[in-house]
Amino acid sequence: MLKGLTELFPAKMIGPMVPSGYLDGRIKGDKGYGASLWKPLTEECSNWLESKPPQSVVYISFGSMVSLTEEQMEEVAWGLKESGVSFLWVLRESEHGKLPCGYRESVKDKGLIVTWCNQLELLAHQATGCFVTHCGWNSTLESLSLGVPVVCLPQWADQLPDAKFLDEIWDVGVWPKEDEKGIVRKQEFVKSLKVVMEGERSREIRRNAHKWKKLAREAVGEGGSSDKHINQFVDHLMNADKNGSLNVY
Repeated sequence: MLKGLTELFPAKMIGPMVPSGYLDGRIKGDKGYGASLWKPLTEECSNWLESKPPQSVVYISFGSMVSLTEEQMEEVAWGLKESGVSFLWVLRESEHGKLPCGYRESVKDKGLIVTWCNQLELLAHQATGCFVTHCGWNSTLESLSLGVPVVCLPQWADQLPDAKFLDEIWDVGVWPKEDEKGIVRKQEFVKSLKVVMEGERSREIRRNAHKWKKLAREAVGEGGSSDKHINQFVDHLMNADKNGSLNVY
């Protein structure tokens, strides 16, 4: 029955839907999702990243909707400090009150905390070595497409299976274990950062991340699977009138 359905309603997969400027580069100047939704990387972020060695910076962002509990925020904050890594944390202004008292001053030599930064540009920067993410689908696609390893801190819904795929199936990152209260503790977070940023396991994760980046570029590039499927879909629409009907594609 399933075979019959797929023949009747053939699905054509396209994507990843990441701006061309970060993949195949076939569309000149295509570095955003449309209109003026995304501003260029701020001068503060850009100058800070330029001062760091390649693949040395941990980028942290939980998107525009996820709100960590104060307890989880503290574990992440102290974990970043204890790990000794350089980090750039994009944290909504409404969340800044959850940071430990005096935290920003205590990490000023290693960390930069800002309210906004262009995620695509940041992930594409050579200094970025790891992405601590809530595993929303856009962030998942962007990390895969740009070849950036991840530490997964999913909160709800599709973020949980996304994290499982990133960790266990695609093998491009680590999903730290939560305790009985559903909190990823500092020690577990630090351990995960070190797995992704240091040692043999890190090299394996980076090789896998590079493989997915290559596959993403091939898919959307000329002659790739996504490119072919889009052309087939357009041809189907253009020929619909000749057949006298427009079937579901």
